[in-house]
Amino acid sequence: MAERICIGAIAGAFGVRGEVRLKSFTSQPDDIASYGPLWSEDGKRSFTVRLTRPVTGGLGARLSGVDTREDAEALKGVTLWADREKLPALPDDEFYHTDLIGLEVYDAGGVLIGKVRAVYDHGAGDILEIFGAGRKQTLLLPFTRAFVPTVNLAAGRIIADPPEEEETE
Repeated sequence: MAERICIGAIAGAFGVRGEVRLKSFTSQPDDIASYGPLWSEDGKRSFTVRLTRPVTGGLGARLSGVDTREDAEALKGVTLWADREKLPALPDDEFYHTDLIGLEVYDAGGVLIGKVRAVYDHGAGDILEIFGAGRKQTLLLPFTRAFVPTVNLAAGRIIADPPEEEETE
């Protein structure tokens, strides 16, 4: 399991005094400020976050060490990572996306379907992107109990019940 988990990103500068616009990936957007310090993906920079106000497309925030608009603009696109131990433990039927990526996916008969390449959330529920050797295209599978009845993080595997695939030419 990852030491750090991506919980947000800097979407750009906001105002002229070094404020940034944050996109929060936490279930409650304001929680992003409570898991600090937050780190850049490479771990070379850390920031304490103080939320200032809601803004279009995210949250306004002040980051430690960011004092000018130019400093804020230079951080556009930087992802923010929290130490895993600072994040809440999840119930048995909930998972951090990062823990699902890379898990092997098998059907109910034990046949390997592939590995989870990504997890998407477009607002209607999570979707697993599964890719495997011999597949012509990725399989997008709703991450629901009906399609994914078993997730075993300790064993590094998922049991899935995907719909029948149609052959296309």
